[in-house]
Amino acid sequence: MSKQSAIVQWTSGMAFKANANGHEIMLDADEHVGGDNLGPRPKSLLLVSLGGCTGMDVIAILRKMKVDPDYFNMIVEGDVTEDHPKQFSNIHITYEFKGKDLVKEKLEKAITLSQEKYCGVSATLKKAVPVTWEIKILD
Repeated sequence: MSKQSAIVQWTSGMAFKANANGHEIMLDADEHVGGDNLGPRPKSLLLVSLGGCTGMDVIAILRKMKVDPDYFNMIVEGDVTEDHPKQFSNIHITYEFKGKDLVKEKLEKAITLSQEKYCGVSATLKKAVPVTWEIKILD
Protein backbone atom coordinates (compact mmCIF):
# COMPACT_ATOMS: atom_id res chain seq x y z
CA MET A 1 0.00 0.00 0.00
CA SER A 2 1.24 3.48 -0.80
CA LYS A 3 0.37 6.77 0.79
CA GLN A 4 -0.40 10.11 -0.81
CA SER A 5 -0.65 13.44 0.92
CA ALA A 6 -1.35 17.08 0.36
CA ILE A 7 -0.64 20.12 2.50
CA VAL A 8 -3.55 22.54 2.85
CA GLN A 9 -2.72 25.80 4.63
CA TRP A 10 -5.13 28.56 5.56
CA THR A 11 -3.93 31.90 4.19
CA SER A 12 -6.68 34.40 5.06
CA GLY A 13 -10.43 34.83 5.07
CA MET A 14 -11.78 31.60 3.57
CA ALA A 15 -8.74 31.01 1.32
CA PHE A 16 -6.43 28.02 1.54
CA LYS A 17 -3.22 27.25 -0.35
CA ALA A 18 -2.82 23.58 -1.17
CA ASN A 19 0.38 21.87 -2.22
CA ALA A 20 -0.03 18.58 -4.05
CA ASN A 21 2.96 16.91 -5.68
CA GLY A 22 4.85 20.22 -5.54
CA HIS A 23 2.08 22.15 -7.30
CA GLU A 24 0.20 24.94 -5.58
CA ILE A 25 -3.55 25.38 -5.85
CA MET A 26 -5.56 28.16 -4.25
CA LEU A 27 -9.00 27.31 -2.87
CA ASP A 28 -11.52 29.87 -1.76
CA ALA A 29 -15.20 30.44 -1.15
CA ASP A 30 -17.73 32.67 -2.89
CA GLU A 31 -17.92 36.28 -1.74
CA HIS A 32 -21.42 35.75 -0.34
CA VAL A 33 -20.01 33.35 2.29
CA GLY A 34 -16.94 35.41 3.20
CA GLY A 35 -14.49 34.38 0.51
CA ASP A 36 -12.63 36.46 -2.05
CA ASN A 37 -13.03 34.05 -4.98
CA LEU A 38 -9.26 33.49 -5.19
CA GLY A 39 -9.64 29.91 -6.42
CA PRO A 40 -12.03 27.04 -7.03
CA ARG A 41 -14.25 25.48 -4.39
CA PRO A 42 -13.38 22.08 -2.90
CA LYS A 43 -16.38 20.28 -4.44
CA SER A 44 -15.42 21.58 -7.89
CA LEU A 45 -11.91 20.22 -7.38
CA LEU A 46 -13.41 16.83 -6.57
CA LEU A 47 -15.02 16.88 -10.02
CA VAL A 48 -11.71 17.98 -11.55
CA SER A 49 -9.95 15.08 -9.82
CA LEU A 50 -12.45 12.62 -11.21
CA GLY A 51 -12.12 14.04 -14.72
CA GLY A 52 -8.34 14.02 -14.56
CA CYS A 53 -8.18 10.46 -13.27
CA THR A 54 -10.54 8.91 -15.80
CA GLY A 55 -9.25 11.12 -18.63
CA MET A 56 -5.67 9.97 -18.14
CA ASP A 57 -6.86 6.36 -18.12
CA VAL A 58 -8.93 6.78 -21.27
CA ILE A 59 -6.09 8.40 -23.23
CA ALA A 60 -3.60 5.72 -22.10
CA ILE A 61 -5.99 2.90 -23.05
CA LEU A 62 -6.89 4.47 -26.41
CA ARG A 63 -3.19 4.82 -27.24
CA LYS A 64 -2.74 1.09 -26.63
CA MET A 65 -5.70 0.50 -28.98
CA LYS A 66 -4.02 2.76 -31.60
CA VAL A 67 -6.92 5.23 -31.36
CA ASP A 68 -5.80 8.85 -31.57
CA PRO A 69 -8.62 11.38 -31.13
CA ASP A 70 -8.08 14.91 -32.41
CA TYR A 71 -10.09 16.27 -29.49
CA PHE A 72 -11.03 14.82 -26.10
CA ASN A 73 -12.96 16.72 -23.46
CA MET A 74 -14.95 15.78 -20.38
CA ILE A 75 -17.80 17.64 -18.76
CA VAL A 76 -18.08 16.46 -15.16
CA GLU A 77 -21.25 17.59 -13.40
CA GLY A 78 -22.67 16.83 -10.00
CA ASP A 79 -25.97 17.63 -8.33
CA VAL A 80 -25.47 19.02 -4.82
CA THR A 81 -28.05 18.57 -2.07
CA GLU A 82 -29.67 21.65 -0.51
CA ASP A 83 -29.29 20.49 3.11
CA HIS A 84 -26.08 20.27 5.11
CA PRO A 85 -23.78 18.59 4.64
CA LYS A 86 -24.19 19.78 1.07
CA GLN A 87 -22.94 16.80 -0.89
CA PHE A 88 -23.14 15.30 -4.34
CA SER A 89 -26.26 13.21 -4.88
CA ASN A 90 -24.99 12.04 -8.28
CA ILE A 91 -22.16 12.73 -10.69
CA HIS A 92 -22.32 12.49 -14.48
CA ILE A 93 -19.44 12.56 -16.96
CA THR A 94 -19.91 13.43 -20.62
CA TYR A 95 -16.91 12.23 -22.64
CA GLU A 96 -16.61 14.25 -25.86
CA PHE A 97 -14.48 13.10 -28.79
CA LYS A 98 -13.62 14.37 -32.25
CA GLY A 99 -11.50 12.67 -34.84
CA LYS A 100 -11.31 10.50 -37.91
CA ASP A 101 -12.19 6.84 -37.76
CA LEU A 102 -13.33 6.87 -34.13
CA VAL A 103 -14.95 3.53 -33.30
CA LYS A 104 -17.56 4.01 -30.60
CA GLU A 105 -17.05 0.47 -29.26
CA LYS A 106 -13.36 1.21 -28.60
CA LEU A 107 -14.22 4.47 -26.86
CA GLU A 108 -16.78 2.64 -24.72
CA LYS A 109 -14.27 -0.08 -23.85
CA ALA A 110 -11.64 2.47 -22.79
CA ILE A 111 -14.13 4.34 -20.60
CA THR A 112 -15.54 1.15 -19.10
CA LEU A 113 -12.04 -0.06 -18.20
CA SER A 114 -11.31 3.28 -16.58
CA GLN A 115 -14.59 3.36 -14.65
CA GLU A 116 -14.61 -0.28 -13.59
CA LYS A 117 -10.92 -1.13 -13.15
CA TYR A 118 -8.39 1.69 -13.20
CA CYS A 119 -9.70 5.05 -11.95
CA GLY A 120 -9.18 5.13 -8.19
CA VAL A 121 -11.02 8.44 -7.82
CA SER A 122 -14.10 6.98 -9.48
CA ALA A 123 -13.88 3.81 -7.40
CA THR A 124 -13.71 5.88 -4.22
CA LEU A 125 -16.57 8.18 -5.18
CA LYS A 126 -18.83 5.31 -6.29
CA LYS A 127 -18.86 4.10 -2.69
CA ALA A 128 -20.75 7.27 -1.79
CA VAL A 129 -22.56 8.51 -4.90
CA PRO A 130 -23.71 7.17 -8.28
CA VAL A 131 -21.31 8.02 -11.11
CA THR A 132 -22.78 7.77 -14.61
CA TRP A 133 -21.36 8.58 -18.02
CA GLU A 134 -22.09 9.02 -21.70
CA ILE A 135 -20.13 9.45 -24.92
CA LYS A 136 -20.59 12.16 -27.52
CA ILE A 137 -18.74 11.99 -30.83
CA LEU A 138 -18.68 15.53 -32.17
CA ASP A 139 -18.45 16.58 -35.81
